[in-house]
Amino acid sequence: MKKKWIAAAAAAVLMVTSLPGTVFAQEEELTKVTLNEVAHSIFYAPQYVAYEEGYFKEEGLDLEIVTGFGADKVMTAVLSGEAQIGFMGAEASIYAYQEGANDAVVNFAQLTQRAGNFLVAREEMPGFTWEDIKGSKVLGGRKGGMPEMVFEYILKENGIDPEKDLEIDQSIDFGSTAAAFSGGLGDFSVEFEPSATALEKEGAGYVVASLGVDSGYVPYTSYSAKTSYMEENPEVIQKFTNALQKGMEYVREHSPEEIAEVIAPQFPETDLETITTIVKRYYEQDTWKENLVFEQKSFDLLQDILESAGELKERTDYEKLVTTEYAENALK
Repeated sequence: MKKKWIAAAAAAVLMVTSLPGTVFAQEEELTKVTLNEVAHSIFYAPQYVAYEEGYFKEEGLDLEIVTGFGADKVMTAVLSGEAQIGFMGAEASIYAYQEGANDAVVNFAQLTQRAGNFLVAREEMPGFTWEDIKGSKVLGGRKGGMPEMVFEYILKENGIDPEKDLEIDQSIDFGSTAAAFSGGLGDFSVEFEPSATALEKEGAGYVVASLGVDSGYVPYTSYSAKTSYMEENPEVIQKFTNALQKGMEYVREHSPEEIAEVIAPQFPETDLETITTIVKRYYEQDTWKENLVFEQKSFDLLQDILESAGELKERTDYEKLVTTEYAENALK
C-alpha cells in the first residue's frame, strides 16, 4: 500500500511539473571560487556591484571574498591554493616570477586605472603643491607596495627626493595609519578610503591631493591566478571575468548615488552618505576602466614605477605575466 502511495505521489508531481506555465526552478549547482582581495575598499566598487547584483551567480559561480590585507598575503594565498583568484597590484606577480615561482601567477583582468589613495594634511591647504611636503613627516605605505611606490613616483616627478627631502614612516601596518595620524603622529598621511573621508569628518585631517590624479593612469589593481589553475579551469576564469565586466558596465551607466546604494551592504559600518561621497570622489577622477583589458603600455608603466623605486631586478616580458583573452571575450 505504501509503495502504491509513493508511486502515485511521484506521478502527480511529474504531471504538475509538466503543466504549461508551471515552473519548479531547480537551482543549478554553482562552482565555488575563493577570491582573496588585497583590501576591502569602496575603491573596488565595480567588484562589489557585480557581487551584490548577482552577476557571479548568473555566471554559475559561488564566489567567496576574503580580505588578505596586503598583496604579499594575497599572493601567498594564491600560490598555496587557498584562493583560486587573487586581487592585488600586478607588481606582486612580477616579484613572484622573478623569485622563481614555478607556476607563474598571471594577470587576466585590470579593474582600476588610477591610484586609490589620497594625501591627508593636518590643516586645509587649498593651494597645496608637492613642494609643501618638503621637510615634513609622512605616514607612508609598505616598502615595495603600490601605495608607497606610486607616492614616491609622484614625489620624484615633482623633483622631490623621497629620502632626503622628507621623512616617510613605513613602520605602521596597513589600515592603522589613520588611527596613528588621528593620534598626532606625522604631518601628512597617505590614506585610502574610507579612512581619508573619516579623518575629514572627525576634523583630524583634510584631503589636499589625490595620488590617483597626480600619478596619471596606473594599473593599480588586477585579478590573477596561477597558470596551472587557468589552464585547468578556463571556463571559471571566463565566467568570473564576464561577471566583472557586467559590474564595470553598471558603474559606467549609473550615478554615484545609485552605485553607493548597491554596494552599501558591503560596508555596514559606513553610512550611505559617506559611501556616496567616496564613490563620487573615485567616479570623478576616472578611477575605473571601461573594460578589463590589461594593456601592454600599462604593464610597461608599472615596471617604470618599480624601477624608479629600486624594486625591479630586471624587466619581465608582458606576455609572460598578462593575458587579455578573457577580458576581450567578456566584451563580446
